[in-house]
Amino acid sequence: MRGAHWGLLALLARIVAAENGLDGWLRYAPLPDSLLAQASPLPAVIVALNTTSSATGSSPVAIAAKELQVGIKGMLGRQLNISTESPIFRINSTQSSIIVGTIAAYSAKYGSLNASSLIKDGFWLSVKGSRVTILGQNERGALYGAFDYLSRIAQGDFSDVDHVSNPSAPIRWANEWNNLDGSIERGYAGPSIFFSNGLIVKNLTRVSQYARLLASIGINGIIVNNVNANASLLTDENIQGLGRLADTFRPYGVQVGISLNFASPQLLGGLATFDPLDASVIAWWADKTKRLYQRVPDLAGYLVKANSEGQPGPLTYNRTLADGANLFARAVQPYGGIVMFRAFVYNHHADWNDWKFDRANAAVEFFKDLDGLFLDNVVVQIKYGPIDFQVREPASPLFANIPKTNVAIELQVSQEYLGHQDHLVYIAPLWKTILDFDMRVESKPSLVRDIVSGQYFNRKLGGYAGVVNVGTNTTWLGSHLAMSNLYAYGKLAWDPTQDSQTLLQEWIRLTLGHDQAVLQTITKISMESWPAYENYTGNLGIQTLTDILYTHFGPNPASQDNNGWGQWTRADGKTIGMDRTVGNGTGFTGQYPSELAAKYEEIETTPEELLLWFHHVNYTTRLRSTGKTVIQHFYDAHYAGAATAQTFVSEWESLRGQIDSERFEHMLFRLKFQAGHSIVWRDAVNGFYYNLSGIPDELGRVGNHPYRIEAESMKLNGYAPVAVIPSETASNFTGIVITSTNGRGEAATTLDVPLGRYDIAFNYFDVIGGRAHYGAFLNDKPLLEWIGDLEDKLGHAFSTKLDGHSATRITFEGVEITRGDVLKIIGLADGIELAPLDYVSVLPVGIVD
Repeated sequence: MRGAHWGLLALLARIVAAENGLDGWLRYAPLPDSLLAQASPLPAVIVALNTTSSATGSSPVAIAAKELQVGIKGMLGRQLNISTESPIFRINSTQSSIIVGTIAAYSAKYGSLNASSLIKDGFWLSVKGSRVTILGQNERGALYGAFDYLSRIAQGDFSDVDHVSNPSAPIRWANEWNNLDGSIERGYAGPSIFFSNGLIVKNLTRVSQYARLLASIGINGIIVNNVNANASLLTDENIQGLGRLADTFRPYGVQVGISLNFASPQLLGGLATFDPLDASVIAWWADKTKRLYQRVPDLAGYLVKANSEGQPGPLTYNRTLADGANLFARAVQPYGGIVMFRAFVYNHHADWNDWKFDRANAAVEFFKDLDGLFLDNVVVQIKYGPIDFQVREPASPLFANIPKTNVAIELQVSQEYLGHQDHLVYIAPLWKTILDFDMRVESKPSLVRDIVSGQYFNRKLGGYAGVVNVGTNTTWLGSHLAMSNLYAYGKLAWDPTQDSQTLLQEWIRLTLGHDQAVLQTITKISMESWPAYENYTGNLGIQTLTDILYTHFGPNPASQDNNGWGQWTRADGKTIGMDRTVGNGTGFTGQYPSELAAKYEEIETTPEELLLWFHHVNYTTRLRSTGKTVIQHFYDAHYAGAATAQTFVSEWESLRGQIDSERFEHMLFRLKFQAGHSIVWRDAVNGFYYNLSGIPDELGRVGNHPYRIEAESMKLNGYAPVAVIPSETASNFTGIVITSTNGRGEAATTLDVPLGRYDIAFNYFDVIGGRAHYGAFLNDKPLLEWIGDLEDKLGHAFSTKLDGHSATRITFEGVEITRGDVLKIIGLADGIELAPLDYVSVLPVGIVD
């Protein structure tokens, strides 16, 4: 009977049911029969220790027991009862059970264990046949151990194990940039799960579900509001709401913290000042902190962004950043709280004409001389690179410059500069380049991961802050595959020595099952995604060549320069790149320890992937690795990256029927969008530097598009040409729009191609503010119909203009065409969306435009 039952489960497992992504990697789907056969014998009961708190149903141990029950039922089809009482038995007994709890509770009931190797949040997992013991140094650790055991089952690992796992660092936090009105800065998955209309939401179901996901990857803290903080978060009503949030997160071992507006005493408290050394300000913060801890006694602490990008801070009163941080540190110190103080402080009104100015210098310039002046419960939160979450940056030299100060590394799961979750970019390999980087402090091995953990400089605090920005979308991040980044972030914060591909494959098995084709295909495209994105956006260390003045999504190389934001490339007609040398440039190289400073000072020893980060060179400078000129490398890399993005579509389509239809179609749509948008990126960046330098592509591709029909060259009725800005984001610098609001336009052309099958790509602009309708006809027969409604289907920050953010394409494949056929596009404008078109490509099958 048991075999028949498991056979039924296996049959159900093979039925690919629709999933919306809400469970993430905690699906607990039935295992295939090949793995179920390895599951015997199973434990008979779950014994939950720490019974006093477990009885309330609100402790991490109680959650662990319930999670074990649900997980085993879902994956193995076995209903296990949860007991808080069990017969006394010796540790070497072979009783069939899962025991979960703390070391202290276990020792009190069954006799002491040697747990000296466990640190805070760590756990011990022992699996010996049908006897499983999961013990945490604290209750949170027990919950982590339960998730680890369930993950092993979900991946088909039933082997015996005797395993101690400790976190690499005490701080493993998520930063959510949520605003009180429900919007999310750099969020691409719908509105906030925390806030709406200035208050904490009433229904916290999604918050509980998110807490579960965070706990399963070892995240122990969360900042729930934007670093650009609203002082009204500290009203009495919102403090009560924060208490409800904390009550929801607490059973999962996740402590709530908040971002502060430095000027709150003035903005909210009515004081005349927010000077951190003023007695009234100090008293105001002490009282507000007391009120917070009365409602949230385990408040993790505060996150502060000060004197950056227009935010108020201590420099307003000629006080130091340490004075500002210590104001809050003293306030939370009696309660055991932590202050995370962001090192993201810089002048965004810099003088572009000053050759020696460098935004990258700011963190060290502001913080190095303050080393040793921060209180012990202050942690300086440092972005992984010196600028701002670019596609590639060197490790921030600040990690090596403040040895007497606690530090944490700030990583970004939310893809602000990396395609807004509408481009597949698996970011963990990028993070690993930083975490594994050797800073060579005093010419000794000093890996960034060991510095941020506190280990290298012997600091008591340290760790990880990940900007996540989940939203109400059931996929959490707006894209199913983007969740691999959240999973990898938590796992790397726990153990940064782990391999990024191994973590990816864990996530695939947990999220999408055990099919080998699924595993291999998604591994392939995911591991190719960051290099491809770097290639078609910005390579050789030039940064992500996005529009830094607008949404940070589409291409706009010109926006990097001639403004005060400091993300400069110094590109002109002959040269490109920032000279950050000591000898002739901004002096940035000198901020590194001596070995690295010497390495980066010289072009010959600078890694080529960072060449233009450190050096200002001629476009005709030849690379050591290939002999290509810098400009030719740009051309080739952008073509190569876009070509790789095209393969993601066909690779994914090969999995049809092996992934449930809901998730399959969701990702297929996004991968097709990425394939088209990568061509926009390729053409815009290549076109910009071709026009700037005047140096042609040796292969004749840039500016030469034999398969394109420019929209402005077609026969137009109701349409008129319009210049696109930036010009390189449109083919031939021009698009067409309907001449009247809510009007109708036609664009027609006679095709001059041999008889055959073709793919027809329509490049158009999908702006926010309307949903124009389009219809394509071949000899007046309907070919394709679509709506400019990407704002309903994608999550990126949209544009109201014709530019690199709104440029996109849709393709109709396998069209039979005869020379002389007439292709006509009819557009119906809607609101400010005037059915804009750029060009049509008539492509022989298999040819990429």
